[in-house]
Amino acid sequence: MTHTGNPFGQVLVALVTPMTADGEVDWPGVEKHIDDVIAAGADGIVVTGTTGETSTLTDAEKLRLVEVGKDVASGRASIITGGGSNETAHAIELYKASERAGADGIMIVTPYYNKPTQAGILTHFRLVADATDLPVILYDIPGRTGVPIQYETILRIAKHPNVLAIKDAKGDFSEVSRVLNQTDLMYFSGDDSNVLPHLAIGATGLIGVTANIAPAPYRAIVDAVNAGDLKTATAEHQRLEPLVRAAMTHVPGTVAAKYILHGLGRIGSPRVRLPLVGPEEWEAAKIEDELALVNGVPGADFSNFRPDRNAAAGGALPKVSGTTR
Repeated sequence: MTHTGNPFGQVLVALVTPMTADGEVDWPGVEKHIDDVIAAGADGIVVTGTTGETSTLTDAEKLRLVEVGKDVASGRASIITGGGSNETAHAIELYKASERAGADGIMIVTPYYNKPTQAGILTHFRLVADATDLPVILYDIPGRTGVPIQYETILRIAKHPNVLAIKDAKGDFSEVSRVLNQTDLMYFSGDDSNVLPHLAIGATGLIGVTANIAPAPYRAIVDAVNAGDLKTATAEHQRLEPLVRAAMTHVPGTVAAKYILHGLGRIGSPRVRLPLVGPEEWEAAKIEDELALVNGVPGADFSNFRPDRNAAAGGALPKVSGTTR
């Protein structure tokens, strides 16, 4: 299928999956959180991605997250399903099911742990993209997968009609420019601290963790860049910097985002599933020190911040493991 335009949006939230204290998905909390971030300016939601704890979600939970997202968004934002699998056959089946569940697009991560060659990566992407009519975002995050998508591989897979975009979490700006110059791919910043620099060299938008907490400033940055107003975009970028540092520096982004959202009263529990655990005392203290520097960020008023280190401690062991088909 040939896709035209941008079916994803520009301000995409890499959604956390709110959970109860015992590690089960908090479905009312999911609905509220999706509605909150859309109301604050997000026009795309990536469910079941890294930040959504895809590795410990069951396939049934992943598909329900798509269905809930579609229902809550009601056309206000696209719903992209992330995660996938490091087994090609499983990834194909999961994305087919996600399409049936109503997903607006898919984000395919480089197969992790297997450490495939570039030929294996290319084959994986092609077979998954062949299996669905949905528009595809490639997800390049070698820090988690162990293997980068090489420049030449990007050029080859970019020729697939369903592959429209790439999420970049490598931070190699020269490669971003090369790909933008030589393909029609849309680029999405996958590094919260580099959103404005990526946009400045031609990126389409962002898929952000910190946007769980404060989507509005990212909306302002994107809108300002679209209007050619670098001064406004830079001011928003600078205002966001300590919040990005709090969310992305000391513990995994999922852990910090849930800790912060719970302290703001926006989700019912900061719980994550094992092997992730909540921040230790010294990590929580560092996060809170960074938050004390946040000022004037819409949606991030920490004057009444009430973190609960006890509630965040440890990690949950869910009733059903998140592995099998």
